[in-house]
Amino acid sequence: MNHGPRNKLFVMMILEFFIWGAWLPLIWGYMGTAVAEGGLGFSATQQAWIGSGFAIASILGIFFSNQFADRTFAAEKFMAFSHLVGGLAMLGLYWVQSFPLFFALMLVHSILYVPTISVANSLAFSNMKDASKEFGFVRMGGTIGWILASWPLYFILDGKTGFDATQARKAIFLVSGIASLVLAAYSLVLPHTPPKKGSEKNAWIATGRRLAIPFILVLFIVTFIDATIHNGYFLVTPGFLEKSAGFEGKWIMPIMSIGQIAEILAMMVLGGVLAKFGWRKTMLVGIAGHALRFAIYAFFPQNQPLIILVQVLHGICYAFFFATVYIFIDAVFPKDVRASAQGWFNLLILGLGDLAAKWLFLPLAASLTKDGVTDYKTLFLVPTGMALGAIILLALFFRPPSFGPEGESSASAAPH
Repeated sequence: MNHGPRNKLFVMMILEFFIWGAWLPLIWGYMGTAVAEGGLGFSATQQAWIGSGFAIASILGIFFSNQFADRTFAAEKFMAFSHLVGGLAMLGLYWVQSFPLFFALMLVHSILYVPTISVANSLAFSNMKDASKEFGFVRMGGTIGWILASWPLYFILDGKTGFDATQARKAIFLVSGIASLVLAAYSLVLPHTPPKKGSEKNAWIATGRRLAIPFILVLFIVTFIDATIHNGYFLVTPGFLEKSAGFEGKWIMPIMSIGQIAEILAMMVLGGVLAKFGWRKTMLVGIAGHALRFAIYAFFPQNQPLIILVQVLHGICYAFFFATVYIFIDAVFPKDVRASAQGWFNLLILGLGDLAAKWLFLPLAASLTKDGVTDYKTLFLVPTGMALGAIILLALFFRPPSFGPEGESSASAAPH
């Protein structure tokens, strides 16, 4: 792969995930804090609806945006338009205080942003010769972007407490929105990736039919479970770090960014790990990281050094499972439905799994909280058990092929 396109794709991924990482970890504390304390005072149900924006966008992506974008527009032009309008919607959230308008703007941003994740992957894969070796480096840019997104908020929150600290948190929308506008402009210099021609009129239907294949169905179910756990991590960890583990609020984002630093290393070795261990073992390690991390949260909540150290598992969880899933999709699905296949799995990773996490972990945490004190041990044993169940399901029933889609020769399909 030519270094020029590779580096451009790398920077694209930095900006793509900087946008998301800038607002996701801290938005919940800002929305849920009372108005008198500087927040928006949204109820748990209202927060869940706002968090459902990604799920709604992912569902729309299955039926419309992924195939429409992939076959109608050059990928780089779709990225430019989506990030321009989505960035303006994100900037608007800085000033909005009413729930209906806040929800509407978040929904606009989500509908435009979520498809760009699939399109960014598709654009990257279209400009690679061997995805199993090259995608890890390119996607590593997304990890770096997520890490970089945490540091502006460190300086913005530094020295602020109470009302001022909560008010300062809304700067996440300015940081995210500006990054989106930067990516809109940068997208115009990405490698030209013309719309794809496909024999399947409705690629989402053709992809859906492949869910009847046993190994794909098992992976689909396991991805949903793992996505629910993964998204739940971002919902419950910030409160746990501050209220139970005893860290200052300004350290929440930097501590959580340790997982992204570890993800960089995991992405660097992913190609070698896949070549040595294959699809199933690599994915199993990724899921096992969730079980171990939440078990440590449950049983060693006051051990600050261990809590900090265990954040490295987040990088292993993401790289060895989700990044591997994206590479697997590119390896085993026919070319003319790959964008839609990415959309189906993004429906789980960004949509249904995210939605399930909001409706499971937020009410569960609320029910386990009395007089301002949360029973985190009981809370964290739930995702621990879910991860163990996913491990058993994948280990027993996931039997992927060591070849690509019918009629194609795919070097990236070699792991088994």
